Amino acid sequence: MHFFMDFIGIIPARYASTRFPGKPLADLGGKSMIERVYRQASLALDHVVVATDDTRIEDAVKSFGGQVVMTGTHHRSGTDRCYEAYCRLGCKAEVVINIQGDEPFVEPRQIEALKQCFEGPQGAQTQIATLVRRFDPSKGFEALFDPNTPKVVMDDNLRALYFSRSIIPYVRNYPWQEWLSKATFYTHVGMYAYRASTLANLVALPQSPLEIAESLEQLRWLQGGYAIQTAITDCETIGIDTPADLEAALRLLSQR
Repeated sequence: MHFFMDFIGIIPARYASTRFPGKPLADLGGKSMIERVYRQASLALDHVVVATDDTRIEDAVKSFGGQVVMTGTHHRSGTDRCYEAYCRLGCKAEVVINIQGDEPFVEPRQIEALKQCFEGPQGAQTQIATLVRRFDPSKGFEALFDPNTPKVVMDDNLRALYFSRSIIPYVRNYPWQEWLSKATFYTHVGMYAYRASTLANLVALPQSPLEIAESLEQLRWLQGGYAIQTAITDCETIGIDTPADLEAALRLLSQR
C-alpha cells in the first residue's frame, strides 16, 4: 500500500508519428490503443491522464470516460509533455509516472515496481526511476545488437551507470558469438517515474553531447548529474512503433 506518497500516471500521446500516424487511435481488438494503455495503467494508479496535442485524441479519451489534458505541439519528448500536463492540472502529486502511449500491454506490476523505487529510506533519495529487463539469450545476438533496443548497465544498488544503443558491457577476450553465455545483459524498458521537483529541473536541461550522440534523452539526465534508479521487470510487453508491430500485438491479444 502507498499511504504516504501520491502518484499520477501521465500518458503522452501524439497523433503525428512519422512511422505510424494516428497510432494512439489504432484499433486493437475493438478498443483504441490509447484506451488499452489507459485502462491498464488505471489498474495500478488512482490518477491517470492522457497528455496530447491533438483534438482527435482528446475526443477519443473523453469518449471512453478518461481524463485528458491538451498540451503544446512544440515538445521534444514525452518528458516535456508530461511536465506541461502536470503544471496545467495544478497537480500536487509527489511522483509523476510517464507511461508510454504505445504499450497496450503494460502490466500493473511494472508500475508497482516503479512506485517501490520511491519507498523506504533508500527510496527517499530516488530522483528518477525506470525499468530494465534481463535480456533473454535465446533471442540471439542479432536481437541484442539491435540499436532500437537500448542496453543499460547498473551499479550494485541498481542505479543506472549508462544506457547505450551499442552492446554494453563489451566482453573482452571472447568472440562475440560467446558473449551471451559470458555476461548478463539488460535492456531498457522506456517507462519513467520522476519526483515532481526533479522533473521541473529535467525539462530545463539543455541537450547533452551524449544524448545527441546516442539519441537517448536519459543520457542528458545522467550527464547532468541526476541518478536513475532501476527496477528489474520480467514482463514481456510489445511497444508499437509501426503497423507491423500492431499486427504482432493483435496476434498476442488473440492468444490472451
